[in-house]
Amino acid sequence: MPTTGGAPVRALQTPRVAAVAGIVSALLLGTAILLVRLAVPAHPEYAVDWIHRTSQREFLHTALALLPFAGIFFLWFMGAIRDYVGAGEDRFFATLFLGSGLLFVAVLFVLAATAGSLLDVTDVSSSASAGQLALWQYGRHLVLVLLTSYSTRMAAVFVVSTTTIGHRLGIFPRWLVWLGYLVALALLFAVGTTSHLELVFPFWMLAVSCHVFVVTLRRRRTAGQEG
Repeated sequence: MPTTGGAPVRALQTPRVAAVAGIVSALLLGTAILLVRLAVPAHPEYAVDWIHRTSQREFLHTALALLPFAGIFFLWFMGAIRDYVGAGEDRFFATLFLGSGLLFVAVLFVLAATAGSLLDVTDVSSSASAGQLALWQYGRHLVLVLLTSYSTRMAAVFVVSTTTIGHRLGIFPRWLVWLGYLVALALLFAVGTTSHLELVFPFWMLAVSCHVFVVTLRRRRTAGQEG
């Protein structure tokens, strides 16, 4: 135990709820992505109908309420993974892990701000003007590009770096390693061609978080019995 001026100082320990953060983030993120997909149509010809559909606008409102908390819990998830990996992480893959994770959260928040602008520039109580339709088409395209191109590619790098670290250190079981690389390939090359495929990322997060939670719980029980 480290000391400061002769007095012992307790080392800062990872909160026990950190391992649960990934599960919460996966559920929030998966729900938000699904709601955005349901609220924002992939085809531009549905612009006029969308402006006057209260249900789809409510889906988008709910997604915007969930996304900030999904991003916050995702940061906790990153912290839990780093704590689980320990001091054995590789600097190269650790840099990819941190960089892609932070960029994913940043793109996620930009997506949320853009989606919020769709609600601000369209008024359900009034008829759709030409300017509203033009702004809606621009915002709709930007939201889908951020969701299916930029955020998913950053998520793919995050999955690859996390899986590689777990594989090299032997802390991920074989099924989780294969799942990680398959999810990364889907996020890199298949998202955009298949609807709702973005949901494989929160599914992977859920699998990793459950594994980390179970292993961490076993370690603490073993340490408690030995102590």
